[in-house]
Amino acid sequence: MSTEPETTEDAEPGTPGAESTTPTADGGSEGGAGGEAGRAAEGGRADDGSEPGAGTGERGAEAGEHSGSERPEGEAAAATASADAAEARRLSEAEAELLAQQAERERIAQRKAEKKGPIASGAKLSGTAADLLAAVRAVESGEKPAATVFQEPSPAPRRTAPEPVRPPRPLPAEAAAAPAGPAPEAVQAVRRVLGEGGAPEALAPQVAAALGEGADERLREDPWQLLRVAGVRPEQADGFARALLGAECGPDDARRGRAVTVWLLEQAALAGHTALEMPALLAALAQRGVPEPDSAVQDSLAEGEALVFQDALEETGAPAAPAARTEESTDDAEDEERPVRVLVGLERYALAEESLADGLARLVNSTPKQDGSAEEWERAAAAARGSAADLLRAVAGHGLVLHTGGEASLAEPAALLDTARALGLRAWAATHSPIGRDRFAALLRRSGQETAADSPVTTVAGLLAGLEGPGRDADGALDLDLLVVLDAPQLDVETAALVTESLPDGARLVLAGDPAVLWSVGPGRVFADLLAARICPQVASRLPDPGPLGELVSGIGIGELNPVEAPGKEVVIVPVRDAGEAVHRTVQLVVDSVPRAIGVPAEQTQVITPGHGGAVGTRALNAALKERLNPGPGRFGGFDPGDRVVHSPVPGRALPGRVLKADAEGLHLSCAGGTVVVPKDRVEHTVRHGWAMTAHQAVGSRWPAVVAVLPGDAAQALSRPWVYTAFGRADRHLSVVHGVEQALARAVAEVPAKPRTTRLPVLLAPQVSGA
Repeated sequence: MSTEPETTEDAEPGTPGAESTTPTADGGSEGGAGGEAGRAAEGGRADDGSEPGAGTGERGAEAGEHSGSERPEGEAAAATASADAAEARRLSEAEAELLAQQAERERIAQRKAEKKGPIASGAKLSGTAADLLAAVRAVESGEKPAATVFQEPSPAPRRTAPEPVRPPRPLPAEAAAAPAGPAPEAVQAVRRVLGEGGAPEALAPQVAAALGEGADERLREDPWQLLRVAGVRPEQADGFARALLGAECGPDDARRGRAVTVWLLEQAALAGHTALEMPALLAALAQRGVPEPDSAVQDSLAEGEALVFQDALEETGAPAAPAARTEESTDDAEDEERPVRVLVGLERYALAEESLADGLARLVNSTPKQDGSAEEWERAAAAARGSAADLLRAVAGHGLVLHTGGEASLAEPAALLDTARALGLRAWAATHSPIGRDRFAALLRRSGQETAADSPVTTVAGLLAGLEGPGRDADGALDLDLLVVLDAPQLDVETAALVTESLPDGARLVLAGDPAVLWSVGPGRVFADLLAARICPQVASRLPDPGPLGELVSGIGIGELNPVEAPGKEVVIVPVRDAGEAVHRTVQLVVDSVPRAIGVPAEQTQVITPGHGGAVGTRALNAALKERLNPGPGRFGGFDPGDRVVHSPVPGRALPGRVLKADAEGLHLSCAGGTVVVPKDRVEHTVRHGWAMTAHQAVGSRWPAVVAVLPGDAAQALSRPWVYTAFGRADRHLSVVHGVEQALARAVAEVPAKPRTTRLPVLLAPQVSGA
């Protein structure tokens, strides 16, 4: 089909044929299979804010995917260099968030490294504990352990929960320095190497940033390191290597095998997997022309570029025991008796998943801080009704609680927040998007408990970056007693690990959300894994979403596309025959029909379509809508003041906004009530027009009216979670531009969420049961 799928779950990188898509910024994919290497080389940018694609052909130097737009050229570098010094010292929200995540990952990596290193008696540990750990390390290294270690130890009191590991306190935004880019001389050196190999020299800044110090020499010694740049594909790296190495280049080169292995694992992460099963990885390597896939994987493991795990399985095939690295397995007989699955993953996600399991186990096994007596909690629960009372009772006695439900169920976390604050708890809520934050804050104000000035609602990104919310205490933990994370299905493993590690002792965490929506853009399926693991109380809301829209979306959630009575035109189906008619009817609905018949103006109507490309993708629809609603020459990279846009400062975040103006500093946007300045050289990579967006961009937000566009060539991109998410973004009215005939009902009934490979359930089981 011609429409580019917007969700990576439509492909499964790491398995044969899966690498035919290129990630998009909202977690989507852009591009086709190997025959579309040229398009991948054009710098295709992902809607979640990921860096643009890259290639080795001449087309790779071309900029941008924005429809009908002109791109900033040489003036971008000059404008950036002339930016005001004071502005450079001020850390943006995205940079602060990235710094916080980087500091957390470094802390996790240091903790894991310390676990691996030899610890002698008297260093950090003492007595029998230190001797035992030293003996374990001695066995692993082949040395003989001290005999005293195997004496019968005296019993020690069991600890109720693991000791927390405090994350570092992030620097205030005004005190932190913006991360410096690669030095100009380093970029120039890389540019020369790229030119020698026939690769686009425009890739030089990305290569220099990805490879670090000595990037030019590293690239010359190992041309396949080009695969570390987002969007570069193996066939493009092969061409670059042939140009540099000549006769020395071959498919059996060990450097190529390692690079392709890591690339496949990165593609798997873009599809949501935190690891890949060994057979799938070996098959994908063979498909990519690696003669000895097993040797390529072993080389990657030896170089520390990947990690391998053995997950013990029950007879049913479900994970049942803690994972261990294969090189650490010493009981071959037990391994032969117990079936295992062998997984390979990148260290980044392995450490995040292990840190997340540690944090969740600490919450499950610890006793919550007793703010408010049991009698006060029970009185509040007795005053509530139905599942709201169940939620209050669960939170009163547990450190981790899961809450599920649709839009109407938000009333229950709101009641919990009001009750907790009335009992003296420092209670906060965090949402995925600024629109979700503002909607939940309005719900609290309607309850009469909060005002706009003291609303205890933040975004997850703002909370972790320290730009919103309660801030952190002297130990670096969040200064709160209760955190309610809404839109929990959007938590990837790295973000979830940051949240759990940031909670202080005795704090309560409530993860709330609708399990039927699309999963996170980043790897993992944290909320779904926790629901399946059943390690903590789960409260299912019994508040149904009201009206015809609620009835329609509820049926989709259980796999039924039922006709609904809509006397107030809450749901309207608009059949179309081809792409041209779909675009025409979509524009007509937004500009004329919905404002006239429903009373919702065009600026409050959102168009949602499955992909970015094709005749009815976001680019084509945005071009048509701009022509009617805000025509202009696109003076700044295709944008004009008044344009609706989507800003993606970092992968996985989509901030709807509007263009205010453009000047030497960059593009000025109004997003979530604040002003954002996007430098010229970042506009192409992080800003798209926003009259039409994908479902992944829209998740976590709602609008008075939604026009869901289902062109005929999008049938293969449809799934039940996609339809549920797209249709569920409408508050008052939903128009469906319908061109897929029976494919819509088939997708709702037969196409569930694509499975993701994760290790969280395996990691949780022993920590929770054995703590």
